[in-house]
Amino acid sequence: MPNISRDEVAHLARLARLAVTDEELDLFAGQLDAILEAVAAVGDVATDDIPPTSHAVPLTNVFRADEVRPGLGQQQALAGAPFPEEGRFRVPRILGEEA
Repeated sequence: MPNISRDEVAHLARLARLAVTDEELDLFAGQLDAILEAVAAVGDVATDDIPPTSHAVPLTNVFRADEVRPGLGQQQALAGAPFPEEGRFRVPRILGEEA
């Protein structure tokens, strides 16, 4: 069973450049101890006859097939534009630059 000392917590705090109080050292030591015990328990459960997986359930591709379809022509695309100009969308100038 892991047992984290106050000195180890203080060392970790220094490495992380965290300012911690004496009360926090005791609190963090207990919390880190609980975390390490939980990780050790998970390690005890794993067996050699279970293959590693990346997901808990099998995944399938949910995307549709990529098929080429005709798109809009220039006139169709510009049909709903309020102020088309020279075959393009006209938008307000926002940067004040010269055209």
